[in-house]
Amino acid sequence: VPAGIYAFFNWGNPETIDGWAIPAATDIAFALGVLMLLGSRVPIALKMFLTSIAIFDDIGAIVVIAIFYTQDLSLFALFAGLAGIGTLVVLNRLGVTRIAVYATIGTIVWLCVLKSGVHATLAGFAVACTVPLRTQANNPSPLRHLEHALHPWVAYLILPIFAFANAGVSFAGLSVDALFGPVSVGIAAGLFFGKQLGVFGVVWLAVKLRLARLPEGSDWLSVYGVALLTGIGFTMSLFIGSLAFERGAFDQLAATRIGVLAGSVMSATFGYLLLRHALESQSRTTPVGEKENVTP
Repeated sequence: VPAGIYAFFNWGNPETIDGWAIPAATDIAFALGVLMLLGSRVPIALKMFLTSIAIFDDIGAIVVIAIFYTQDLSLFALFAGLAGIGTLVVLNRLGVTRIAVYATIGTIVWLCVLKSGVHATLAGFAVACTVPLRTQANNPSPLRHLEHALHPWVAYLILPIFAFANAGVSFAGLSVDALFGPVSVGIAAGLFFGKQLGVFGVVWLAVKLRLARLPEGSDWLSVYGVALLTGIGFTMSLFIGSLAFERGAFDQLAATRIGVLAGSVMSATFGYLLLRHALESQSRTTPVGEKENVTP
């Protein structure tokens, strides 16, 4: 839905249509951060609901980057990378748990994917999927060990640098066309309107078809509030924009950042306010006995 909204504003323009995937991504860190501002009133299932959406959203964005933003494809390097992934899968099935083995082959896979022309982001995701989560004889999990060991580096160094590098833009000489042009308007509308319509629409359809049920302890209004928060695109959207317009004019790059920031701010603001109202209303209508029986 967000990609379709962007395409509506940019249809027939070969210089800007490549940005159709920009409003399709959700920034998990900022979306969860806004949700956490509401404190303990937010049901655990609702937090898991948003986390799951954001994770699958990022996986989808990575696949889109690999398929649609690849240039000068090298089949030899690509198949070499696939062979490395296959080797890691076999090692996983054989019970190999040495992190050094996965790190060494994973580095080779990353180099192969980089040289293949496919964006190397896909290599990191693919290698991570092969690291063992469960082990035998009560041995420590390599995946959990890496998660805890890398978390401080990711949270306090890599993620801030990534966000700073993608968010930085000079507004000197910014034109009116960039501010209210089809790129910025398409991205902002895609994030704010497209994400909420797409997410809420699919959830509503799944519940009505009895393929799923609402998150425990939540109602339709709170789910709609979470759907609004998925419109917070920021880092991943800016990253896709830099790929789509890496050879574009300044106005396109600036318009991308303006559109992402505008759509993300609107989504965060309205999502927070709606969720706050929904949770307060739900708390007032919950019987006292049920509140006392809720397990923290």
